[in-house]
Amino acid sequence: MASIDWDDVRYFLAVGRGGSVRAAAERLGVNHATVLRRIAQMEQRLGVQVFEKRPSGYRLTAAGEEVVEFAEQMEASSHRLEARVFGRDQSARGLLRITVPPFLADLLMPDLADFAQRHPDIEIEILSTGEVANLTNREADVAIRFVVDRKTLPLNLHGLMGPQLAGGVYVSRDLLARWRVGATGPIRPIVINDRGVPDWASAGEIKATGAPFRAPDAEVQLAAVRQGLGMTRLPCFVGDADPMLTRAPGVAPRLNGALWILTQGETRNTKRVRLFIDFVSQRLAGRAPLLMGSSAPDE
Repeated sequence: MASIDWDDVRYFLAVGRGGSVRAAAERLGVNHATVLRRIAQMEQRLGVQVFEKRPSGYRLTAAGEEVVEFAEQMEASSHRLEARVFGRDQSARGLLRITVPPFLADLLMPDLADFAQRHPDIEIEILSTGEVANLTNREADVAIRFVVDRKTLPLNLHGLMGPQLAGGVYVSRDLLARWRVGATGPIRPIVINDRGVPDWASAGEIKATGAPFRAPDAEVQLAAVRQGLGMTRLPCFVGDADPMLTRAPGVAPRLNGALWILTQGETRNTKRVRLFIDFVSQRLAGRAPLLMGSSAPDE
């Protein structure tokens, strides 16, 4: 039997996890034909069929199920090797991958630009997503994440706690003005990921009524509340900084968790990672009043 190519294993795992060649191609940044060729190459070397194509997608065969365990062991070994070698890199150059939530990416962009100017030899890649990047699999080198309970952090991650983060309930200034002069009609709860107006907002002067408006992401959520569709929960640093929005009257913001700067394993020892963590932790500390909702403009 010919030796197995690690690159073929990556494609095999991507199809198995995504359930389709298309999903694997998008994840790996290649075309459909490349994925098919890699899978066929692996099956030829193993002498077995690892996937069965069905109308619902690609399903592992019995042989493919056996291959998964060994493929994941190869993947884990590869990631450990990469992390160890990466951790010994003490040069202030090379790629630095950072993941931040969408709203926070906007807030930190001036700081990220400043860091890039100070360190022109560091190639910066920003992954702005609400998903938690897999640091163990080296999808990112540093993750800045909102964490409600530090006990939920995986034990293999190293974390530096930043400022606490406050959330509040916001409406558009135009909607509030109409409501104050007696406008009728529902003020919808704007919901994202099943999170909309919290229960503790019920003590406020305005009540969310009517069918919810479901936003698929943070950008649509913000656009909807600006448009006056209703009220929603936002981080205070987003709502307070937006001139079109205001806090819902009678609803005080609440602290609920903190920002954490996370790394994994040997990665934290790399010079460019240490430079970034030192830099961004100071910048976040300087923005603590805004993040904690204590610097709202006067009405």
